[in-house]
Parts: sequence; structure tokens; C-alpha cells
Amino acid sequence: MHTHEYLHVATTQLQTLPKRQGRHWARSGFAVLGLGVLGACGGGGSGSQCTGCNDKTNAPVSATVAGFVMDKTGAPVPGVTVSVFHHNTNTTVTSTTDANGGYAVAGLDTGANADYEIYATKRGLGFGAAVGDAAGAVTKFDFNGLYRTVIRFLSMPARDVRSADFTAFKPGDKVASLPRTGQAVSYASGDDAAAAKGVAWPGVRFTDNLNGTVSDRLTGLVWLKNAGCYAPSDWSMALAAANRLASGACGLSDASAAGQWRMPNANELESLVDVSQANPALSAGHPFTGINLVNAYWTSTIYMALTSNAMAIRLSDGRWINGAASAVGGGLLATGEGSFNNAKSTSANGLWAVKSGAAGAIQLLATGVYDGQGGASFGVRDDANLQIGAVLTSARFIDNGDGTLADTVTGLTWLKKADCVNQTWATALSTVNGLASGQCGLSDGSSAGQWRMPNRSEMLSLSDRAPTFPQAAYLNGQYQANTSVNGPVVFTNFVVSDYYWTSTTNAADTSQAWSLYSCDFGVYNMAKSATRYTLAVR
Repeated sequence: MHTHEYLHVATTQLQTLPKRQGRHWARSGFAVLGLGVLGACGGGGSGSQCTGCNDKTNAPVSATVAGFVMDKTGAPVPGVTVSVFHHNTNTTVTSTTDANGGYAVAGLDTGANADYEIYATKRGLGFGAAVGDAAGAVTKFDFNGLYRTVIRFLSMPARDVRSADFTAFKPGDKVASLPRTGQAVSYASGDDAAAAKGVAWPGVRFTDNLNGTVSDRLTGLVWLKNAGCYAPSDWSMALAAANRLASGACGLSDASAAGQWRMPNANELESLVDVSQANPALSAGHPFTGINLVNAYWTSTIYMALTSNAMAIRLSDGRWINGAASAVGGGLLATGEGSFNNAKSTSANGLWAVKSGAAGAIQLLATGVYDGQGGASFGVRDDANLQIGAVLTSARFIDNGDGTLADTVTGLTWLKKADCVNQTWATALSTVNGLASGQCGLSDGSSAGQWRMPNRSEMLSLSDRAPTFPQAAYLNGQYQANTSVNGPVVFTNFVVSDYYWTSTTNAADTSQAWSLYSCDFGVYNMAKSATRYTLAVR
């Protein structure tokens, strides 16, 4: 972890910023925080130059960062704290948005040693970010184990930045909608197919473009038609092969160039899985060829708690792979697991290349991994480097104070108490279907029939793959290698190193349901007769 000491030092002044075309910049009267010059301009010999200084006066150049905070409708959100963290000096200054949703922070260092991260906070809200200046980028940053979504300026430019904006999300708002899982047969009352939650798939999901590519109308992604073009290899070789792929190889005649194709991240590869099918777990009538049922397929998403591993998925049934041989997220199945593994340097898994296309019916979520302070990229154009997908909000979950949590990424409402139901699959389904206010810490006025067991897509959506420790611990506010709470608590006792049911049955063996392992948030097949935990969602 990276320890940051926050020193709040600022002087307040008023400044009227120039107007900008568009609704956001027809404003005036911003509260501005002037940050003094925190770094010194060097120079001792004759003819020395000051990096980031005014050419005529040799005085340090400072910059102002400004923007607006609006809700999803475009209405201004006043009273939001916007923090500007200077990474090089471990100091933070803050500004508060005015009645027009505007803020500005002046006096920021520029040039060398001017690494800034900007984020927004207000109780009861989650925030997405956007920046219109090429010097900035939306990413994540590790604040003592808390992974905030930030606008980062790795090197603050020697000019003012007028477009560091945030969108505020309240309970009930969402960044993106989740798709259905594909399950069409119900195996118990209230299960995945019975609830039928999520965006319905297009009637014809995959389109063969007759040039070696297949377009997915659900996600908008474009896939290599020949899923068996590449022999299984280690992760680094597969990543490099994806980056080299171009028209003329693997049956492609699409005029694509090297650098357009990539290894899919975990959410992208998972999006192909149709849980109603097996051998392969792909929609009936799909146009793909060469699907590897013997090996798993690599994803570009590194398992940050053990960076020698990259998440992989086998397409025979849609099971995730994270561990050696028969390991199922730390447990063992008696038979049938073969030699599946996901150690990057020693495992041989397949490559199924993908590239971006037109907008689909849904936008996939980003996985949460990133390249930067507290994160890392492990190869050119891997998941952390590209960060493709809808950006996760910060803070993501809002405690409604009635035993429920609002997820500002998906718009779902979750039961806060994560250890209340621990039963066999069918019994847990029944218990959750009957859940009501007064049970499991609820005081929300909910009645029986409003809650359900989350399906596979909903359960996976909870993941943020940035933490370098178990994700369940992160959701419990336990950021270190002990059980102490040293961060914001999201769920109450999300059980670490255990399995959580989904309402989705395994089509390859209907005596099993898909479960999510709370450490790595991978999806693993589990006998329905086993006793496991479940969350509840509505």
C-alpha cells in the first residue's frame, strides 16, 4: 500500500473565469483555492533554464484546474468537495462547488514534479469523471487502499485546464445496464430464468461480417471469427500475438492493422458466455469456428492479489480459471477439472482476439484494474493499460441507512448484510424470495417477493479488480492483511474465502449452480446441495 499524508493548506480567493461555449461554462463567481508554489525552480549556474517557468520573467508558471459537477440530467450539484492531491508533495487542497456546480483550484505547479489527482466527494453521491484536456486522463489511484476514480495529470500542463468535470450519481442512477445471462429454462422458483433480469439479447446476436470477423450486437465488440487460429501459449506470447494481429492473418480481410486487435479483458470474454449452452457455452447458431474446448482462453486482466496469474475462462461451460489444476478459487473439486491453470508464464491457454466496434445494446463495465499508483500494467495493451469499459464510480455504493446499499454503477439495490443467508441453493432461493423488512437488518419497508438471488451477471458486476487483496475484504473496509477495518465499510461481513450463490444453473450439469468466490470474484461451478452464502438484490 502507499501511505499518503494529507496536508490541507489553502487560501481562498474569488476569481471570475472566462466563459466557455456550451452550457457548462456560461458561469461566473467560482470559489477558487490558490495553492502556493510547492516546488522550487532550480538553477545555479549561468544560462540555466527553469523548467515550467515563464520565458520572459523566469517565474514559475502555475495553472488553474476548473470544471463543473452535474447530475445525470445536467443540473448543477452544489456543495461537492473537489480535492486536488499533489502526489509529489503528499498535499491536498479542496474546493466546494457553488450554486452553478462550478469549482476552480488555482496556483498548481506545472512541469516536472507536478503529478496531480482530482476527485469529487459528497455524502450520498457517487461520481464519474471526464476531462476534455489531452494532458489529463480518467483513471484510478490508490489512497491507502481506497481506490478512487480520479482525473490524473501526470504532468500538469503550463496552461489552465477548464474541463475537469464530474457527474454525480444518486441512489437509483446508473452508469450502465447489465445484460441477461442467456438462461431460458427455470430450475426453481425465483431463479435466473424465472426473474429474467437484465437487458434482453438481440434476436440475432452475432453477425458474420464475411471478412474473418464477427460483430456482437449486444456489446458492440468485434471478434475474430476463427477462435482457434492461435495455438495455446503462455500469457505474454498470447498478448503479443493479439497486438500483432492484422488483416491477412487468421482469415482476416477486414483491412485491420496491427494495434487494433487486443486480448479481451475479463468482462469482454465473459460477455460471450451463454449459460444456457455447453460445449461450447456460446449462443446456438453462432458463426464462430475453431473454438477450443480443451484449453481455457486468456484474458488481459491480471489477478492483482497474485500478479503471476491472469484470469482465464474455459468456453466448454463458462467456468473461470484461477488456480492450479483442479483448484476452484481455493477449494477443490473431486474430479473433472483436468489440467486447467492460469499461471501466466507456465500455463498454455488460448487467445481469442477482439477489437472495438459500434455501440451495442449495452456497454460493458471496466474491470477496475489500472496502470498507475497502486496499480500496474504487465504488458503492452493489457487490461490495466487500456482500461476499456464504463468507468466505475467513486464512491460506488451508497448506504441508504435501512440495511440496503445503492450501487451507482448498475442502479441495483443490495442487501447490506452479506452473511445473513447461508443455505443450500434451493433453500437460499426460497429464503431470499421471502425476504422482507425486519429481516437481515432491513428497515426499508420491502415485502416478500421484491428481493431475489442475484444472477451470474449481477453478481459479477460487484467486482472491482483493482485491490491487491481479497475483494471481499475490500468490501468490508479491511485494506490490510489483517481483519481490522481501516477503510469505508460497504457490506457487513462479506465472508472472505467462501462462495456466494448465483441464481444461474450450470447448463453442463444442472445439479450445479454457478457461484462466485469472494476472494477473486471468479465464477465456479458448485453442487446445489452444498451450503453456501448468498446476497440479495432488487
